[in-house]
Amino acid sequence: MTSATPKPDPGNAPSPDPAQRRREQRGWYLYEWANQVFFTSVITVLIGPYLSGLACAEAGAPDAATCTGGAYYVYPLGIEVHANALYPAATVVAILLQILLLPIVGALADRSRNKKGWLFSLALAGSLSVSALYLVTDSYLLSALLFLAANVAFGAAEVVYNAFLLEVATPDERGRVSSTGWALGYLGGAILLAAHLVLVMSAPSLGLEQGEAVRIAFASVGLWWIGFTLLALQRLRNRHGTAAGKAARPRPGAVVGQFVHTLKGMRRYPQTLLFLLAFILFNDGIQAALRYAAPFATQDLRISQEILMGTILMIQFVAFGGALAVGALARRIGSKNAVLCTLGVWCVLVALGYLLPAGEPVLFIALAVGIALVLGGSQALSRAMFSLLIPRGREAEYFAVYQISDKGSSLLGSLAVTLAVTWTGGYRVAILSLIVFFVVGGFLLWRTDIRKGIRDVGNEAPQKV
Repeated sequence: MTSATPKPDPGNAPSPDPAQRRREQRGWYLYEWANQVFFTSVITVLIGPYLSGLACAEAGAPDAATCTGGAYYVYPLGIEVHANALYPAATVVAILLQILLLPIVGALADRSRNKKGWLFSLALAGSLSVSALYLVTDSYLLSALLFLAANVAFGAAEVVYNAFLLEVATPDERGRVSSTGWALGYLGGAILLAAHLVLVMSAPSLGLEQGEAVRIAFASVGLWWIGFTLLALQRLRNRHGTAAGKAARPRPGAVVGQFVHTLKGMRRYPQTLLFLLAFILFNDGIQAALRYAAPFATQDLRISQEILMGTILMIQFVAFGGALAVGALARRIGSKNAVLCTLGVWCVLVALGYLLPAGEPVLFIALAVGIALVLGGSQALSRAMFSLLIPRGREAEYFAVYQISDKGSSLLGSLAVTLAVTWTGGYRVAILSLIVFFVVGGFLLWRTDIRKGIRDVGNEAPQKV
């Protein structure tokens, strides 16, 4: 296997015209605005308590508090699962499916002349799946399956979307563009979540049950997702793909074989691999904290649904400013050092979260403010750093590895949460374990030589990394 430096593919390079790049960047931002509502309203706020409520009712629990402290089980596909563990268990299955499918999506998108078509198809599949939750009134299993389908489509679309970053921004622009996209995504999520908060709080006066209001919120997420995706695609443009893309479309088996070849080839880039390992570990803590904040708050801390939604709404606006602030910090001290700073803050916040007493919403809100300040910056800058560690022409395929690293870390956290909730009936015990992921992941990131990794793949390094 040759170790020659990869040559850039000018056909996939960002436009040399700044005005054209800005137009494409605005389209790229719009997709973040479009899909973030699924993560904000569905994953972070609504689906966890909703699925738990359906499962607890199926198991015979009179209310959520009793379900948390009691032995109430459901049996999806004949497997015994505590009713409160249904949501993390469904997440584990979704992550496993993504780990199997994302390599194929990434490799095929790299070879496609129609990357926009891939993004549209996957966004449409996700929006239809989440919208269909409106039609399901009392089946915990069907609701879990629809959430699973939407989650898989969400992750697959992210692979294609992230690959566009290398085509719309130069190396020096990627930190700013990635952070701006993340910030605007939080702002879009906040706007729709505000509407959902009003809907849920006003449900009785509108003649709606809370469950029906939540299902209406699910449908609105699907409409928002696909609607703004269409606007985003108007500003993005297709490039010709890799040289392999000019040949006939490969069979899925060949794609998987090439993906395995890609993983083996990545051994030539040890700094890229070390960064991915660090990302898997520290992102595990971030993803677990985000995904299970809602059930932890409502079930363990006894926070009402209205206060929870208001807090998450506040987080979106604070995170908008936080992502921009951390991006500005990165321009002063470098992306790597900025991410290391955020990981130190995460360690403190997770420890405080474990110690929070039940029934104290003010303390919960104060903790949420701290989380919001570091939430977007650590993820946005990680994405920007990884974009510099990819050989040109392999963007979607390498971002498939990145997305699998993202989902793989979510898998570790979701497995830990599923086991902890099954054993204890609550989420508090699982929270403390997240510190390990932040500490070990931060240490590995500290050991990663980002600038050397950029040189190894043949890319141009920005002034500060």
